[in-house]
Amino acid sequence: MKTTEPVIKHPKIKNPIETLANTRHEFGEHGGVNMSIEASTTFTAMHPDILSDMFTGEKGPDNGGCYLYGRHFNPTVYNLGRQMAALAGTEAAYCAASGMGAIAGVILGICNERDEVVASNAIYGGSFALLHDFLPAKCGISTCFVDITDTDAVASVITDRTRLIFTESVANPTLRLADIPRLAAIARDAAIPLVVDNTFAPLLLRPAELGADIVVHSMTKFISGASDVIAGAVCGTESFIGQLMDLHTGPLMLLGPTMDPNVAAAISLRLAHLPLRMRAHSERALAIAERLEDLGLEVCYPGLPGHPDHARFTELHCPEYGFGGVLTLDCGDEQTANTLMSCLQNELRFGYMAVSLGYFDTLMSCSGSSTSSEMSEEDKAEAGISPGLVRMSVGYTGTLEQRWGQLLRALDRAGLDARNAAA
Repeated sequence: MKTTEPVIKHPKIKNPIETLANTRHEFGEHGGVNMSIEASTTFTAMHPDILSDMFTGEKGPDNGGCYLYGRHFNPTVYNLGRQMAALAGTEAAYCAASGMGAIAGVILGICNERDEVVASNAIYGGSFALLHDFLPAKCGISTCFVDITDTDAVASVITDRTRLIFTESVANPTLRLADIPRLAAIARDAAIPLVVDNTFAPLLLRPAELGADIVVHSMTKFISGASDVIAGAVCGTESFIGQLMDLHTGPLMLLGPTMDPNVAAAISLRLAHLPLRMRAHSERALAIAERLEDLGLEVCYPGLPGHPDHARFTELHCPEYGFGGVLTLDCGDEQTANTLMSCLQNELRFGYMAVSLGYFDTLMSCSGSSTSSEMSEEDKAEAGISPGLVRMSVGYTGTLEQRWGQLLRALDRAGLDARNAAA
């Protein structure tokens, strides 16, 4: 048996925003329009037998029990999990202290020693290090990395030891699109789950509806939107979430990546704004990408017709939210990239040289020497991450003309306009 539970597909949803609105419409403890923050670490049981039933797993908050301990379930965090499940279109969700905590919990919940993961070779550096270095050394779990856009190659490397396929919906930082329906069919044929990290594309793409079994998010990014909290989420079936929270073998229960209830309350207040923010990010990113392309620069953005996955992205995404808030600009070499970013931050106040994404101001980094630095030069080359690749998480502050004027001046100072004219 390759998985601890059957692969169960999630029902199609008409609109996650409508589901979220219905789910979130609850009164706070004292009638407030916002849910209450439950700061308790432990919870009272009214009868002794309830405590014993909680520890044996027979009862819980939704089936005649109560809350037990904050590392297991907290009412505020639990409520945010219900909202994330509504957003993702899954039966249930669990909110963790970070996106990496969510990803690690999923993999450890599915895999045992000597098992194998098939993963995209173009993923966030922290996820790459977890799969490439940590899990083999500490847990005996190996990973076969493959070009996720080559679905025939993905199917060819699955073996009897493979327990899951892991990919990002939109690759960090190459912005290549995972063909989720095709990958889901491959996973279904192998009787293993497809796990999709949808951090770059909340609302834009609906992985569960497209066939993914488990969806993970770094809620630190677009979902939070203010770069002030660290948070993650796992969205899947009720049985899988229950497995992760099992009192004996649940990795999210026993390893303790627990979300703070104050963080959960803060994120809950921002979910209602997510559609507006995603549209704003996408509109600004598309406008800048189109103008960079008009200059003849090497820009990558899924909304451009020249993007290798543009047609498939157009087919799979939700058009009202655009093509996302992240673009890349290949400056040719790291020195030029650093010159451009330094000018943009320190002279023109265009944005910040900082990792992460989804902030209301623009964040930019040279991926090869920052968020993908865990990868070897060979690994980066295979993934398509060039030394001068600048990833921009495009914010929506200021006006488009203001930001474009700043970017034009910085391009000139970095020699990119002159280099393009000479070419």
